[in-house]
Formats: sequence, C-alpha cells, structure tokens
Amino acid sequence: MSNSGSFEINAGTRLCAVLGSPIRHSASPATHNAAFTKLGLNWRYLAFEVDPKNLRAAIDGAKAMNFAGLNLTVPHKLLALKMVDELDTSAKKWGAVNTIKFVQSRKSRVQNSEMRAIGFNTDADAIATSLREDLKMNLRGAKILLLGAGGAGRTAALKLASEKIAELFLVNRTRAKAGEIAHEIKKQFPSVKVFLDFPKAKVDLILNATSLGLKPDDRSPLNEKQFSLKQTRAVYEMIYRPAETKLLKAAKKSGCQTANGLGMLLHQGAKAFEIWTGRRAPLDVMRRQLVQSLKSNA
Repeated sequence: MSNSGSFEINAGTRLCAVLGSPIRHSASPATHNAAFTKLGLNWRYLAFEVDPKNLRAAIDGAKAMNFAGLNLTVPHKLLALKMVDELDTSAKKWGAVNTIKFVQSRKSRVQNSEMRAIGFNTDADAIATSLREDLKMNLRGAKILLLGAGGAGRTAALKLASEKIAELFLVNRTRAKAGEIAHEIKKQFPSVKVFLDFPKAKVDLILNATSLGLKPDDRSPLNEKQFSLKQTRAVYEMIYRPAETKLLKAAKKSGCQTANGLGMLLHQGAKAFEIWTGRRAPLDVMRRQLVQSLKSNA
C-alpha cells in the first residue's frame, strides 16, 4: 500500500469504469475510489469517453479484460438494454441500464471461462431517495412536470408512477418518445394521469432529466413562456456539475426549493458499489468525497 493508504495498481487490481459522452464532468471515479480505499479493496474506478456507436465494443472490451463492472451515463442507458447478456429485474422494470456486473458463466467456473454481462438499474430508487431527502418531497399524490424522455427520463417517469403520484406531465423534444413512456405507464400504473404537454395549473415539482445544462452555453431546458417557474414549489436537476445550472439559478430566483443530482449520484453509486463488491457501501465516505470533488472542480 502507498503512503496515502490506498493500494498501488498491480496485476491483482480489479477495475470498474463509467462510460459516457461527455464524461469529463463525472465525479464517480473520486467517489468510488475513496470507498474502495476505505474498505481496503484493491480496486480502481476509471472514466472513459465512449461514442454511442462504440458502446457495444467498449462493453465487450471491458468484459474481455475481466473488469468487475461498469456504470453507464448519458447517452448509453437505453442502448445498453440490447448489449448485455442478461437483464436484472431492476433493468427490466425501469427500462434502462446504468450498471453492469461481469460474472463468470454459470456453465463453467474454470479460470478464464466465458464472462457474462448483467445489466442493472440503480437510478430509479436513487432518484426517489434523493427527492425525499433533498426536497422533503412527498411523492404520493404529487403533480410533476418531467422534462426529457431519454434513459434517465424513462426511469424517472416509471419510478414516479410507481410511487403513486397523481399526475405526470411528460415534455420531450420528440413527442413520440414521450408517448411510448406514457403508454407504458398507463399499462403498468393506470391510476396515474399522464399528459404529453405542459400543465395548465400549478405542480409540486419540475424534474429535469435532459442533458441541457452540462455545457456552459446550454440553454435552460424549460421555456418559461410555456410554463412559469412560479407555478411550482420545487425544481430538481439531475445534473450535478455544474452545481447550479441555468434552470436552478432561475428557480432559486423564483423562490423555488431546489436540488441538483448529487443525491441521486450518491445513492445510485452506492448501490452499484454493493452489486460489484458484495460489501456495504461506506455512504458517509462517498458523500464527503463527492462534495469535495465537486467543490474542487467547480
């Protein structure tokens, strides 16, 4: 071990990584590596910029090199559904993959036997936990405007519906994509009213599940000519870097309660850590490292 208390990388080091495009904003490596060090595990977590057209090759490469697992972020969560060997019940239920665990094939336990990629979803429970912790949000009976219908948006929509919200307003650049999610919700959770448009009255929460806000020159995902921030009590931004996007700045100015995606990142990461290692995640260590990482790279 090094003087810092962490393991030096050697031939026995297990590897995990997050794949995304863009990826430079990710705070996951620092968070997971702090957790590995805390538990004395000779593991390392990396980050790789992967274009969507190369995602299958990247997953297969990680499998071939005996990685322990992967996290997937924008824009890979839906694509990966068809690129893993098996879907855990969580990925089937929430319709997206954000975590992959590589395991030896059940057919053979010999060294260097075939590896299988199992897809999980740790985002759904994480978003619900974060909304409760960070915004003190009571989801049952709530009225929510959800921006975005990609992998993160689909997972959020289905999870919110499962929490027995009253009304869900789905707004996406491609209306048909939002329509597919609405159809799925009506089938699984018929008591939830789903609309493919902006609300006509007040809502309890606006949740941004788009990637608008990651780049400094991004516009806000919400056009206030279509819906005013004064018509909501709270705004949740899945993006965590920058810590305050244009949407959150405007929401604070309008007097809304606000939270970014730090809590979601923490809880989905902790669950992924437990899936890979079989150990309980040191949540306090991960939280401190996450906050420190975001401050140092602000």
